[in-house]
Amino acid sequence: MEKVNWKVTGMSCTNCALSIDKFLKEKGMEEVKVNFIGGDVSFNLPEGTNKITIQKGIHDLGYQVKGWEDLGKSGKKLFKSHLQRFAFCAVFTVPLMLHMIPGIHIHWLMNPYLQLGLTIPVFILGMDFFGRSGLKSLLKGVPNMNVLIALGALSSFIYSLYGTVTGQADQYLFYETTATIITLVFLGYWMEDKSVEQTQIALNKLAKSQKTMANMIAYDNEQNEHIFPVESTSLKTGDLLLIRTGEAVPMDCKILSGEVAVDESIITGESIPVDKKVKDILIGGSTIVNGTVKAYVTAVGEDSVLGNILKMVKNAQTEKPPVQLLADKISAVFVPVVVGIALLTFALNYTIGEQSFTPSLMRSIAVLVIACPCAMGLATPAAIAVGLGRAARNGVLFKNTKTLELFKDIQQVVFDKTGTLTTGQFAIAAFELTEAGKALGEADCKRIAYSLEKYSMHPLAKAIAQAWKTKDEIRFSDITEEKGLGINATDKEGNTYSASSYKNIAHLTNNTNHNIYLVKNNTLLASIDLQDEIRPEAATMIKSLQQKGIKTILLSGDLQVKCDYVASQLSIDEVFAEQSPAEKLAKIEALNLISPTAMVGDGINDAPALAKATVGVSLSDAAHIAVQSAEVVLMNHGVKNLTLALGLGKHTYLTIQQNLFWALIYNVVAIPVAAFGFLSPTIGALVMGLSDVVLAINSVRLNFKKVH
Repeated sequence: MEKVNWKVTGMSCTNCALSIDKFLKEKGMEEVKVNFIGGDVSFNLPEGTNKITIQKGIHDLGYQVKGWEDLGKSGKKLFKSHLQRFAFCAVFTVPLMLHMIPGIHIHWLMNPYLQLGLTIPVFILGMDFFGRSGLKSLLKGVPNMNVLIALGALSSFIYSLYGTVTGQADQYLFYETTATIITLVFLGYWMEDKSVEQTQIALNKLAKSQKTMANMIAYDNEQNEHIFPVESTSLKTGDLLLIRTGEAVPMDCKILSGEVAVDESIITGESIPVDKKVKDILIGGSTIVNGTVKAYVTAVGEDSVLGNILKMVKNAQTEKPPVQLLADKISAVFVPVVVGIALLTFALNYTIGEQSFTPSLMRSIAVLVIACPCAMGLATPAAIAVGLGRAARNGVLFKNTKTLELFKDIQQVVFDKTGTLTTGQFAIAAFELTEAGKALGEADCKRIAYSLEKYSMHPLAKAIAQAWKTKDEIRFSDITEEKGLGINATDKEGNTYSASSYKNIAHLTNNTNHNIYLVKNNTLLASIDLQDEIRPEAATMIKSLQQKGIKTILLSGDLQVKCDYVASQLSIDEVFAEQSPAEKLAKIEALNLISPTAMVGDGINDAPALAKATVGVSLSDAAHIAVQSAEVVLMNHGVKNLTLALGLGKHTYLTIQQNLFWALIYNVVAIPVAAFGFLSPTIGALVMGLSDVVLAINSVRLNFKKVH
């Protein structure tokens, strides 16, 4: 089953997305996700299904799959944007509105046939856009906002045309209402589009950084080096590149020669340059601040770090948090309900209200054009787009929008110690041999330690393997790693070896104060102590959490004495030390029962606990399984932005609540006001357009407001 990702243009509200969603599911597509703000549509295409048929179906709904026009399946449109449509309509609408300005009386503009002539171009364009879209949505069973606009404009036009034809123009002349509704709604749609674009600005910056020029290195038959420019999008894995000071890294690369200082702020949000040398990875989208390197491409497109970030954020945008589900249900029935209210408004005003036909019709039209189902649909996606975008720009990745909502309830945060609260950059502080170890020799003991630890991803193991690296390593026939306990191996002669924590060798010694114990054939050879430093940002982060009333907990497999030291330095509220992965999992389950809990970790042994926590948070340089198990990834090589992640989660949810409240109150107040005749259709059309802009502006505030 093929995974399809398309960009679809023309969607303007939740009902548009619901129409496409319904169509794709009816056609048998699976895992359908539609994001009307970004225009992203993804689904699993069953085998044997024709993509062209699906594209044509979406086109028939009134939307356009990007690239479909390139295939020549659709004629060129006269107007490509709402601004162009507004400008065209305004040329004809302004003269119609002149008589409404006090002190201006141009008698020939009152001629009904002249007004009809000025209205017809606007009416045709309006019906081509609103009428066509509204009719298609009705046929698909998910009526959209354009149904209301088309009904309002059509009603006033037919009413005015009847007066013109029957010679009663002085009583029936409302051509300016038709033209103004269409013109102002186009203006409102354009303002809405521009406002919504602002919600995508952070992601657009990330996307643009994927497209740059690269200096590709090639060799001729005589092995002479040639350098020529190519677009980064044409690069392939293995291509050789020259990257100089001031240039962007086009794709993920590994350095072959040279040293550089790199600005990785596009990924991490941290502007301080990072030093890189041979064999280090350069992240695509980062910038060389100083130095020149030759490197080869390791990943391109969606496989690159930046590509994965964009993919993750886009996937998160298409996820609907629980708070959106009610809004979607309301949006799905909103248009039929408003049409019903408009008909009821006309009937009550014309009968019980003792109004004549004309004011009754104007009030019902005002109800149609002032109602705004878009506001209900825009409330959540707009806030999420800004929240996820700001998070990504600052090196915080949310894998789904449910996490944003869950963060508002977090009352306690659990931290692993090594590599999370500490840097994970260890140095060997002590190496103590037993009598058996002395007999074997220090060099052989180090060789055993290196041969074992080179197979582990644990930070302690990495430090030992780096310090005692040798070419004369032991070749094992079997090697296994027990999470949280250590690594065990057997050589070809049947000798057994282990480098493990105290729990694994408690039967061999009573001394519990060392990090790693080296054993051969059930005989203790040596103990190894390593020293780690606390992350410089950890103290500030812990204090910030505590000021918010969040309880902090240290949960580690390390020794009690080492955990107590870190906890005392950071003023952590509670400590659970010497915990196995199973015990960590059980502890998280117990803490979850007390109150919603976030878990921050970076190791393989943290993966089960990260998955079990209310919200799992992993560091970007963590073990792959830890990153996969977490719902939030911190990309700045530390816990610096944990408070930002929590703050963005809470404030994004708060913004969603504010948007939904505004959308609900707007419609609850505006519709009755229009029904009772306090607003004309013209003012209603303008206010409707502005209602969505208010939501977008409130959402964009998330880019700037303090959320820590």
